[in-house]
Parts: sequence; C-alpha cells; structure tokens
Amino acid sequence: MADNRENLTWEEVITEHIIQDEWIDFRRSAYRLPDGKVFEPFYSFSRRDYVVIVASDCDGNYLCVRQFRQGIKEVTTEFPAGGLERSDGREYGGGAAVSGTEAGGMSASEDALAAAKRELLEETGYMSSEWTHLLTIPSNASISDNYAHIYMAKNCRMAARQHLDETEFLHVELHTPQEIQELIRTGRFQQAVHVMAWLLAGSQPA
Repeated sequence: MADNRENLTWEEVITEHIIQDEWIDFRRSAYRLPDGKVFEPFYSFSRRDYVVIVASDCDGNYLCVRQFRQGIKEVTTEFPAGGLERSDGREYGGGAAVSGTEAGGMSASEDALAAAKRELLEETGYMSSEWTHLLTIPSNASISDNYAHIYMAKNCRMAARQHLDETEFLHVELHTPQEIQELIRTGRFQQAVHVMAWLLAGSQPA
C-alpha cells in the first residue's frame, strides 16, 4: 500500500530544447526537488518506442542479427528489433500505450505488435503466427521517455528475403539456447534490453 506521506516527485520548472528536429528532442531541464531546492542541469531526450523480438524457429533455434552499433562502436549480436513507425514524420513520441496513443486519442505510432511482425520479416525474412507480448518497459527511465515493447515469437518460418532500410547492414544467425547463454556470459550479447528479453522469454511456460 502506498505511503500517503511519500513525496518524491520532481517538478520541472525550466526546459530548454537543445536539439529538436524530426529525429530527437534533446532537452536541458531544471527541477524543483522534494525539499524545494531547484537543481540543474538534467539532460533527457525523446526517441521513438521500439520492439525487441525473441524469435525461435521450428527446430528451437533463435534468430539473431549481427550489426554495427555506433554507441559502443562494435558489431553486436542481438535479437531482431526496430522502431515503431510514425505517421507524423517524427522519430520520437509514443509512450507506454501499446499503440502509442497521443493526446486527443489519435495514434501517430504504429501498433507495437504490427511493428514486431514487420521488423521480424524485414530483418530476417521469417514470419510467425505464435506471438506473446512479454513486457512493455521504459528503455532508460533516467534519461529517456521511450518504451521497449518485448515480444516472443515461436515456430518462425522463412517466408521472404530480407528487406532492409538504407542504413541497415546486418547478417542473420541461428543460435541454440546454449550458444546465446554463452554469448551473454562472455559479454558478446551486448544490448541490455535484449538480455532482459531473453530472461523474460526463458521464464515463460513451455
């Protein structure tokens, strides 16, 4: 039960949009803390919501992709993933709702399950008719307001060739559960939300 004496909310009193274009809204803010003091700067940004798919084929192997990640400047092994497409031309906005409903009740974001199915097909060429939504969770609650939608897809079958975006260069790999465990253990499966997705998928009933 919540403690009615709890007062931990910060009040944003000043916001400066350092960069605000179709790709990102990067902000510098001042907050009034629970004790009344105002402190700055705090930096945060908005990016679009995205999906991560823990997908396995009919033989129990898991579909992974290898691609370059500019943040750590390394080629990583991870699960298929991608952003929810938007109809307003922006690359950010959405929120916790699975459909990304905006103010006024209209959704500018693609439905999360539709995005998961599209990303799996585009990145790997595989499709599935067995989908489970595992979790929707803030991607990084300290500095970003976007959400990760985690899905599991079973008995995936090859249905088409890859259809990649102009900035996507990736290879598809099949891994056994034991191989993924070893990749995680040795620090070669480097996306934190993807590791969480793997643990969530492993906790599901067979």
